[in-house]
Amino acid sequence: MNLHEYQGKEMLNSFGVEIQRGIVAQNPVEAVAAAKKLTKDTGTGWHVIKAQVHAGGRGKGGGVKLAKSLVEVEQIADQIIGMHLVTPQTTAEGKLVSQVLVAEDVYYPGDSEPSEFYISVLMNRATGRNMIMYSTEGGMDIEAVAENTPHLIFNEEIDPTHGFTSFSSSEKLHLI
Repeated sequence: MNLHEYQGKEMLNSFGVEIQRGIVAQNPVEAVAAAKKLTKDTGTGWHVIKAQVHAGGRGKGGGVKLAKSLVEVEQIADQIIGMHLVTPQTTAEGKLVSQVLVAEDVYYPGDSEPSEFYISVLMNRATGRNMIMYSTEGGMDIEAVAENTPHLIFNEEIDPTHGFTSFSSSEKLHLI
């Protein structure tokens, strides 16, 4: 099963996990409306425009950009929607972007500094079980983390007869 970022965030949020809030847009007009709503709801003045395709490395391919105004939201959404995003995880033709996630900028001065984590749920083909891969090192360049500091990437295999339960998770996962 492949989930877009916004779908994964909706799932996490349904379980009470604080997430970077965002709204999906199919065109630049919807992107501006989403940005206005986020500004009203969250107070954010800057927005992150993120291509919603099933591929990692979206930022490196030009599919994640920061907009510092509503004009930039519209311009960036117009650039990203309709592009063929090429990343290390796509073919040379890339993947057509048909929607973007307009998200609040979470790097703001506040009571505490925000933290970024990497988390992925994937199939361990060797065992036929789902597993959670996670790291406290963020997700922008998880491949570099795996190559340079593999001890900072953790895995938690999920027993299909019990699912993911609090008693089966490792202490490392609770640190996140």
